[in-house]
Amino acid sequence: MTLHRKLYVASFLAILGGLGLGAARGLPDYAMPADIGVLDGGLAQSFESHFNERFPVKQLGINLWAALDYRLFREGRPGVLVGSREWLYSDEEIKPVVGGQRHMQENLELIRGVRETLAHQGVQLVMAVVPAKARLYPEYLGEHRPAGLHTGLYREFHAALHAADIVAPDLLDPLRQGKGRSLVFLRTDTHWTPRGAQIVAHQLATEVSRRDLLEETRRFVTETGEAKPHKGDLTNFLPLAPLFEELLPQPDLLVQHSTRPAEEVGAGADALFADSQVPVALVGTSYSADERWNFAGALRQALGSDLLNFAEDGHGPILPMLKFLQSEEFKNAPPQVVIWEFPERYLPMANDLKEFDAGWIAQLRAAGGQDQLADNQRRQVRP
Repeated sequence: MTLHRKLYVASFLAILGGLGLGAARGLPDYAMPADIGVLDGGLAQSFESHFNERFPVKQLGINLWAALDYRLFREGRPGVLVGSREWLYSDEEIKPVVGGQRHMQENLELIRGVRETLAHQGVQLVMAVVPAKARLYPEYLGEHRPAGLHTGLYREFHAALHAADIVAPDLLDPLRQGKGRSLVFLRTDTHWTPRGAQIVAHQLATEVSRRDLLEETRRFVTETGEAKPHKGDLTNFLPLAPLFEELLPQPDLLVQHSTRPAEEVGAGADALFADSQVPVALVGTSYSADERWNFAGALRQALGSDLLNFAEDGHGPILPMLKFLQSEEFKNAPPQVVIWEFPERYLPMANDLKEFDAGWIAQLRAAGGQDQLADNQRRQVRP
C-alpha cells in the first residue's frame, strides 16, 4: 500500500471515529414518541430525524470526505475526472464501457433503421456527431488516458455513418481550429460553449446548403448578453458545498446568446413558429435542449430556416429520436430535414428501450441490418 493510500485510510478512520463520538452525544436526548410503531419502521424514521437534527453528520461527512478526495488525490465522485488547471471531464468519455462493442453495433443498427424510416417519408437525416470534450482538450487531462474503446471512437463512428451513406459532416477539425480563438467547451461542464455551438451550426448549414436540401426563407439575428458565472454540471460530482465550497474550481464565464427572426427584433417573439409547416426538426441531447448554449438558435441563423426542437435533457440521443418518430408532429407533418445531434460517447452505451414496443424496435434494427447488407453489396460491385 502506497503512503498516499495509508494516509487516506488513516484519515478515513480518524474522521469516522470523530464523527461517531460526536453523534453519540445526541443519543441520551432521544425520547421515543408514544404513537410510534416499531415494526412499521416508524421508530427508525423518528430516530433518524432526531439524529440528523442534533448532529448533521451526513452533510459534514460528505463535505469533509469530498474535500480530502479532491485536495489530496484530485478525485471526485463517480461521474467526473479531475484534470489539470481546474478542468473537469465526464468519466463517460474516458473509462471503459462494459459491452461497449456490442452496444455500438446495436446502436448503429438503430441509427440505420432511423435513417430508413425517415427516408420512407422523404425526410433527409443529417447527423451531428459531437466530439468528446476529452478529445478536443486532451492537454488538460493530466494523468488520465481514455480507454482503448474511446481512442478512435469519433473516426470509427464517422466511418460507419459514411458506409451507410448517412450525411454527417466532420465537426472535430472545425472545433479544433475554433478553440484557438475561444473556448468551444466549458471548463467545468460537460457541454460546449455558445461559440462551439455556433461552429457546429455553421458546419451543418454548409453541408445542408451544399446538398441543396433547404431553401433559405428567413433571416435570423443573434443578440449577445453579458458574461455571467456558470457553475458547470460536473461540479455536482464534487460535493464540497456548503462547508468547503471555496475549494471548488472557479466558475466558467458563460455569455448568454439569444436568436430570433430579424423582423421581430425589438418586438415580441410570439410569431416565431407561426408557420404551420416547419422544414427542420432538431433531435438530440442537452447540447441541443439547453437554451444556455443557444444551439437551436445558432442553427436557425445558419440555416436561414425555422426549426422545431425535439431534443431532451438527460435521456441521451436515441430515446428522443425514437419518441420523435412516434410523435404526431412527425406523422402528420414530417419535416424536410432532421438534424440529429449525437455525442460520440453515447455510441457504445446501452439504452433502456422498455417504454417502446419491442416489435417496433426489432423492425428498426432489422431495417438497419438489411440496410448495412445492401450497402456492403453495393460497395463490392463498384469498379
